[in-house]
Amino acid sequence: MDGVTLNVAEGEVFGFLGPNGAGKTTTVRMLCCLISKTSGEARVGGYEVGNDGDSLKIRQMIGLVPDNVGLYESLSAYRNLDIYGRLYGMTDAARRESIQRTLTMLGLWEKRDVAAGTFSKGMKQKLAIARALIHDPQVLIMDEPTANLDPESAKTVRDFILDLKKEKRTIFLNTHNLDEVTRICDRAAILNTRLMATGTLGELEGLVGGRKVVVVLAREDAAVRSALEKKFGQGVASDGPKLTLAVSDPDGQVPDIVDAVVRAGGRVRYAGVEGSTLEDTYLKLVRRDT
Repeated sequence: MDGVTLNVAEGEVFGFLGPNGAGKTTTVRMLCCLISKTSGEARVGGYEVGNDGDSLKIRQMIGLVPDNVGLYESLSAYRNLDIYGRLYGMTDAARRESIQRTLTMLGLWEKRDVAAGTFSKGMKQKLAIARALIHDPQVLIMDEPTANLDPESAKTVRDFILDLKKEKRTIFLNTHNLDEVTRICDRAAILNTRLMATGTLGELEGLVGGRKVVVVLAREDAAVRSALEKKFGQGVASDGPKLTLAVSDPDGQVPDIVDAVVRAGGRVRYAGVEGSTLEDTYLKLVRRDT
């Protein structure tokens, strides 16, 4: 990897996007103090990665969902979590409460006494997420958390992540699932052995031309176009009854644009946001770098 410089804010869900082999998992392992960095500087919660005195503190404040779940398959789901709770020095009461809470929220409480080795891939993934949360970490790092889940289970995990966000936890989501990033992330970075771009989803989408509001009128109407230009500026292009507006907040301004059309005496057949998406940006940047 080369030139990876980024900041993740407290309480943020941050997506780390990139193709297989881009360096996502390597970055995660360095941040978790599992492998050494060769150069540069990284901090987690104010502690320095690579500093022997800080490494244990970083590990204590991080919960990691790895790409390989690595469970004790001969032990029950409950026992798997209990072992990790003990390793983190949790009291008996704290372990019991945390195990019940996480397994219940992830739909595994009824399976608590079943050996992990008998679980489906999806159930193992959810158990790995519960394990990462057992010690109530401030920072949660997840490497492809829904990769093996069916749609219903994936939604359960996404909802769980959003619930954690409400608790002001910081979540670093390592993935190549663009739909997942769009659903739950505040900001994202695109990596392909080096950092290609970072920003909010809107900022990333704008890198390849941005999104615009498209309005199709019942008929071509110069008065309507003039009214829109007066209210929203000169960035109104027309193609017969189709009007395209370049505005600062396409998704948020659609209702205002429709209202302006109606007030000007026009009738709307269609109004929506069209243009570049996160997928467009991702593919353009990744292909440019290959």
